[in-house]
Amino acid sequence: MQGQKDYSEKLFTNFQLSQRVPENNFYSRLKEALQLNYLYKETRSYYGDCGQKSIDPVVFFKLCLVGYLENIISDRQLIEHCSMRLDILYFLGYNIDEPLPWHSTVSRTRQLFPVGVFEKTFERVLEMCIDKGMVSGHTQSVDSALVKANASMDSLELKVPAEELDEHLRKVRVMNKSDRKPKTDKSDKDQRQLKASKEKLQSIKSRQEHWAETQEQRAGAGNKFSKYTSNHTHYSPTDPDAKIAVKPGKPRQLAYMSQLGVDSSHHVITHIEAVTAEKKDSQVLIPVVEALSRRLHRNGLLWSNVLADAGYSSGENYAALEQMGLRSFIPPHGTYKGGPKGFSFDEVRNAWICPEGKAVTYRKTKAEKGSLKHYYLTRRSDCAGCPLKQKCIGKSYEKRIAVTVYREEYERAIARVKSREGQRMKKKRQSTVEPVFGTLINFTGMRKVNTLGIENASKVMLMAAMAYNLKKYLKFTARNAAAKAESARAFVFEKISFIRNILRLFETLFFGKREIELQNSTC
Repeated sequence: MQGQKDYSEKLFTNFQLSQRVPENNFYSRLKEALQLNYLYKETRSYYGDCGQKSIDPVVFFKLCLVGYLENIISDRQLIEHCSMRLDILYFLGYNIDEPLPWHSTVSRTRQLFPVGVFEKTFERVLEMCIDKGMVSGHTQSVDSALVKANASMDSLELKVPAEELDEHLRKVRVMNKSDRKPKTDKSDKDQRQLKASKEKLQSIKSRQEHWAETQEQRAGAGNKFSKYTSNHTHYSPTDPDAKIAVKPGKPRQLAYMSQLGVDSSHHVITHIEAVTAEKKDSQVLIPVVEALSRRLHRNGLLWSNVLADAGYSSGENYAALEQMGLRSFIPPHGTYKGGPKGFSFDEVRNAWICPEGKAVTYRKTKAEKGSLKHYYLTRRSDCAGCPLKQKCIGKSYEKRIAVTVYREEYERAIARVKSREGQRMKKKRQSTVEPVFGTLINFTGMRKVNTLGIENASKVMLMAAMAYNLKKYLKFTARNAAAKAESARAFVFEKISFIRNILRLFETLFFGKREIELQNSTC
């Protein structure tokens, strides 16, 4: 008989979320595992003693976590999504007839709490993973990725004063005809002031002219208002901390740089922070290592190996890591030259010996483009009658060699990278930190920063890392529980098999003896 469902809404009903949400549901298990009651004490100083009650800090952090777990970056969409899910309401501690907080309250609360509160919550989640044995600590992989900022390239303004710039560059505003200017300028005087040297401005002007000639072949050429822009000459009044990021094959965009540290054992995130996008990886490695080292030491973990790509390579970094007692597996940058080809180094004389046996002796040490270098020169008389002069020094009078002060650190790092262990560490880094970044950006709500300012960008990244670690934690716990259950079953089966074998042995001995007695009596 065909059935037909008639729906009539009830005025009164007896309904409990705890009975409707299964125990093995993700948010049900997360509710049991994640305890955030300490937040009441941590955030009490940020509230007043009068006025309306604000959002519960525990509810706020849980709401934010749901956003990254569900890959939702809009607060408005987050509230709509949560209101339709019974398991999420149960996780938040809301009944089906209770209204969730307004989306603007979530945004204001995110700005209210400092980044330190988010860091403590991240460390609490990390401690949960450490207690479960998911973090070994001895090998950490470090990497970076650009994360799009919540600001448009159309809002860029030219820094002032601009007297040094040519008239053509002075008119560049990178603003389309719709006049998308921000309502307020959130930058300070220092961020609006032009500080680039005349040489730098001349270089930017040349690049601008070259850009105009080759714009059709560049990424983002479809935007006819796209122009060559630089952090030296432009700033964003919407988000002054966001910087113009340049990546080969991609159009320029305002972004932040995310610095990430991942443990090699179970790919748990041990460190994450936001830095300005114009900085090089090599400039921020040591602060990242120091912060990560303090966090690991607080949890009683020993760190010995640092894995990173060539972008983090510099002599200063190699030397600093050796002083900290860490072994670096960081390949050297392509610009590193150990010395001139065909020359040998005499450590006793501190000189380079050319193929003709002449010594290129040490003269001085000075900084060049922020890097310390040793300078070696020959005497003019040594090169005057040399048959290799034209090929070696051309029209110069003497041979000049500039070698980094950290040459020995470079050579030790290269030896480690080329060793068998170094090749193994390279594969480990590629299979550890790079997939983690892909998951964060594509599936954990870190494809774009939906806030303004570098501190708020760090909050976004910390919450995304917490969501990632919690997923790992629950999966690891479930896998361990299943493994223990399987081990217990195997133990029981082993005992049962043992008892069966003993019984069979007794049975064989007993019935075998009876058969022998019967045969004797018959005879």
